[in-house]
Amino acid sequence: MAFTGVRNYSHAQPDKTGILITNLGTPDAPETGAVRRYLREFLSDHRVVEIPKAIWWFILNGIILLLRPARSAKNYRTVWTERGSPLLYHTADQCAAIRQYMQGRYGDDVVVEFAMRYGNPAITDVLQKMQDQGVRRLLVLPMYPQYSATTTASTFDAIAHDFAQRRWIPELRFINHYHDFPPYIEAMAEHIEAFQKINGSPEKLVLSYHGIPKRNLLEGDPYHCECYKTSRLLAERLGLPREQVLTTFQSRFGKQEWLKPYTDATMKQLGAEGVGSLQVFCPGFPADCLETIEEIAEENKHYFEEAGGKNFAYIPALNAEPHHIHALTALLEQHLKGWHPLGNSDKELTVAEANAKGA
Repeated sequence: MAFTGVRNYSHAQPDKTGILITNLGTPDAPETGAVRRYLREFLSDHRVVEIPKAIWWFILNGIILLLRPARSAKNYRTVWTERGSPLLYHTADQCAAIRQYMQGRYGDDVVVEFAMRYGNPAITDVLQKMQDQGVRRLLVLPMYPQYSATTTASTFDAIAHDFAQRRWIPELRFINHYHDFPPYIEAMAEHIEAFQKINGSPEKLVLSYHGIPKRNLLEGDPYHCECYKTSRLLAERLGLPREQVLTTFQSRFGKQEWLKPYTDATMKQLGAEGVGSLQVFCPGFPADCLETIEEIAEENKHYFEEAGGKNFAYIPALNAEPHHIHALTALLEQHLKGWHPLGNSDKELTVAEANAKGA
């Protein structure tokens, strides 16, 4: 077996620290073929679908990939922009802001890149790019605040598989979750308060998270518990009574039972109960994407209003807003401590201070 080496390697090349930000992924285009390629990679991951491979292969290739791509491509076209997929460009903007902060604080000793678990830019390609730049210490931040085997662990699988092919693997740190990290809770609270200052406070605030099969919870996946802890901490920070804040789960797939309550069923119930004003925020989605823009802001708004609800508002994801970047850089610096040349100063810089330093 020939292991992958470093291109144009020099023993005089200085060692650097790398930060790799990852997210789920997106098709390359809102077209049936591109969506089919993306779904094939995504749904072939045994972390995502835990059905025996032989059975699942026939279901995936004989049914799902024949029917779903065209429908999904139509949905992607409703959210696509000149910059492409929202998830892609929001993640790119987050990466750029974090890079600017880190370079302002540490100069060229830190390399910051982003990759997608499925699709492009691919993890393997980005890791090669970072290794060629001299990255010998790597911190990975999967952009999933709440840990799940379907997301966080799948990212680890991809990193580990890549390392198994390399001649020289970097020292590795991997952030499993940050569901209760105080700056993350504060960033969400400030974001929601700013939105409500303009749009008013609702009768109900729904916190919608991506769903996973209930079986995962019963077999020890902490995702469900971490979602509820995030909701509790956020409600406490906002000073809201328990009955005003609801936690729900969206985007279920297949016929098996998933985590409840379901977001779509909750929208219909609240509308039928005559709730006059409703706002929805998605604490598990650091960047807006198809599941927030199309599924929540359009589809679930329709469910609520069709059932009798009057005033629905979706609160956008944190994306690359300054308070979010501050939370992410604080999280990263916490995990970077002890790596030369990082951690030499205990002084915490604001995003603006670090950017001004690097200007």
